[in-house]
Amino acid sequence: MKHEQENAKNQAPSFAQAKRRLRWKRLFARKWFLPAVYLSIVALIVAVTWWYQGYQMRDVHKHQSTMDTLLHEEETDRDIMGMPVMTSSMAVKTKDFYQEQASKQDRESALVKYANTFWPHSGIDFARKDGEVFTVIAALDGVVRRVEDNPVVGKQIEIEHDNGMVTVYQSLGEVSVKAGQVIKKGDQIGTAGQNQFEKENGNHIHFEVLKEKKHLNPEQYLSQASK
Repeated sequence: MKHEQENAKNQAPSFAQAKRRLRWKRLFARKWFLPAVYLSIVALIVAVTWWYQGYQMRDVHKHQSTMDTLLHEEETDRDIMGMPVMTSSMAVKTKDFYQEQASKQDRESALVKYANTFWPHSGIDFARKDGEVFTVIAALDGVVRRVEDNPVVGKQIEIEHDNGMVTVYQSLGEVSVKAGQVIKKGDQIGTAGQNQFEKENGNHIHFEVLKEKKHLNPEQYLSQASK
């Protein structure tokens, strides 16, 4: 009997424990307690869910931002006009585009004498100092719109681009493309040659840039390629 009393005494809660249990009992007895607990649990689950989704979205946005940056860099590089000659070709600019606002000396150097008449130079020329032939490449992605052999300016190629511009390559020796062909920036399209319009220049390439049928100074676009 004494042993049973001691076990009951040991199993009986302390005063502090009993007090805590009484508080919980009173809380459970109140009508609002269980709904409040339920709502708290729901709120916690919703908060954790929002946090997790937000974390995932930040990761997605970060990945998307990286992809957008790479795509933008790729598109920007593709849209920048490149030189119509390779660096390894050793071809250099030999004649500038004629500009009305240029100095008298610069205007005079950008004139071409043909058939006893002086003509404003509508593009820029490239040639090697040793007069040798070199490879000509496309300055931008585009579609070949015209390939012809002109008795004055020689063999020429006209390429139309997505940005509304047209590039023209004249005084070609050989032509490597045909009308309707899709061209990528840097593709070989021909080789430098000679023509009657600038006969004294020997083997060279005459490069023009047009937009809405208006000749533009290629220098302002080619300068971007060197930046």
